[in-house]
Amino acid sequence: MKQQLNATGRRKTAVASVYLQPGTGKVSVNNGKFEKHFPLDLQRRTILSPLEKVSSPEKYDIFIRVKGGGIEGQMIAARLGIARALVSEDETRRHDLKTLGFLTRDSRKKERQKYGLAGARKRFQFSKR
Repeated sequence: MKQQLNATGRRKTAVASVYLQPGTGKVSVNNGKFEKHFPLDLQRRTILSPLEKVSSPEKYDIFIRVKGGGIEGQMIAARLGIARALVSEDETRRHDLKTLGFLTRDSRKKERQKYGLAGARKRFQFSKR
């Protein structure tokens, strides 16, 4: 196994750089506590779900750097980064992670606002008089 695995995950405007290395299962986000950045148990379980499906979470120390977007976008970006790092270590994991949808990049972005309109598609209110 390589000393350190790294991968990038993206979602909307959130970008997560994930670094995996052999360890005891310690997870840190932006050099802080995992529980502080992602306070809900559901969020933490979602991020670590690729690890739980292919191997034990206690096998790796995970360092995540996230910026941009909101909590949900950062959460999905971190999950994608972890899944990509696991695949870079062992290509046989690709099929399992792909069927669970962990390797699918959600490419939807916010549509830009067009001139002459109130938003991306919303029109200004029509006034007859």
